[in-house]
Amino acid sequence: MSKSISLNHSQKEAIGLLQVGTFLEYFDLMLYVHMAVLLNELFFPKTDPHTATLLSAFAFCSTFVLRPFGALIFGYLGDQFGRKSTVIVTTMLMAMSCVIMANLPTYAQIGISAAWVVTICRMVQGVASLGEIVGAELYLTESLPIPIRYPYVALIAVSSVLGTVMALVIASIFTSFEMNWRIAFWVGSCIAAIGSVARTRLRETPEFVDMKLRIKKSLESSTKKEIAQAKKLMRTAASLANKNENQKSATMFFLIQCAWPICFYFAYVYCSNLLKAGGYTVEEVIHQNLVVTVVQLLSLASVSILSYWVHPLKILKTKLFLFGLFIIVCPFILKYFPTPLGIFLLQAITVALAPDSAPAVPIFLVHLPTFKRFTYASFTYAISRACMYIVTSFGLIYLTTWFGHWGLWLVFIPSVAGFFLGVRYFEKLEFPARAQAKQAHRLA
Repeated sequence: MSKSISLNHSQKEAIGLLQVGTFLEYFDLMLYVHMAVLLNELFFPKTDPHTATLLSAFAFCSTFVLRPFGALIFGYLGDQFGRKSTVIVTTMLMAMSCVIMANLPTYAQIGISAAWVVTICRMVQGVASLGEIVGAELYLTESLPIPIRYPYVALIAVSSVLGTVMALVIASIFTSFEMNWRIAFWVGSCIAAIGSVARTRLRETPEFVDMKLRIKKSLESSTKKEIAQAKKLMRTAASLANKNENQKSATMFFLIQCAWPICFYFAYVYCSNLLKAGGYTVEEVIHQNLVVTVVQLLSLASVSILSYWVHPLKILKTKLFLFGLFIIVCPFILKYFPTPLGIFLLQAITVALAPDSAPAVPIFLVHLPTFKRFTYASFTYAISRACMYIVTSFGLIYLTTWFGHWGLWLVFIPSVAGFFLGVRYFEKLEFPARAQAKQAHRLA
């Protein structure tokens, strides 16, 4: 296949709008995450260190607990009314939650109500960001040809990390110069509103439009009896498919999605708590996390570009092998070299080698049924984040209390094994001839 593929104007415009929109949404989403060391003290009651850690975990997890429900809602909207409308709605929700947080009184002013309102806003932001990134990746997957599809879809993830970098820059500036943190959320709400307006220029994806037109023409040329029979056959076929390959593909996609949340929490929350326990100030923690995020950005951008020439599944397998070696030595470093430099190296290696779905997202998405694709993809993404962030954030508190840093193995090793199984499954779908040859060789 020729590698010289040119994009038309509408494709280039879609790529630009989706990347900018994802950048803006993740700037809004991650602004609170990385300012949590400051904001949790303003919106939550002051308690003992152990309870404060639990409250911090609760505030972090609140972003993800409603995502499965949001996935069902946005999945339905995306599959019934199109990908375009969904990404516009999610951007508007993000803007609204930022406006509320920018004006929200603190715990000292209104008591526990402040904690509840900020938690609800975080939930709305989590749901909105879910529809955003899945919608953007799905839009480009259905709009672009192979192999250029791989790097451009992966650049959506790059844009989300770039938004995180900018959120950290803003957090660093505001904490270093003791500026009013509310201004940062006003900036976030403004740019989210601009993003939602800009996205009205998007066109619906060709694959979705084509499928809708084919069904419409088929229905127009059929009698009522034939329509009823066709619908019955479609339901039967969908039911059989869901019981077999579609469900299996979604399950394997879920296993793949479970790995990154653990790595994110370890790099940005667990290690941040270690730094604070070691005497680092809020400003120093934010500064170090900023450098770590830049490492993540450069790593993700590199594999995104590389996926134009190297098959994405090969990239994932290579990263997984290196990460497997890394997690073996990780507890030893934390035990014997718990210095800020040692912790930084652990953070940087984690985000650089972490098992993640990028740049192979298009491969996973195309193996889901077209009219269930948004629902399958968003629900799988949501449930993996909700489950793993809750298990990791609360689980590590107790696992590391009981087993020390060795408790990290109890969450890292199962996630790596699940990721490996998922990649192997999609590798067989991508290269059926190779899989059949291996099977025949084993039988021989």
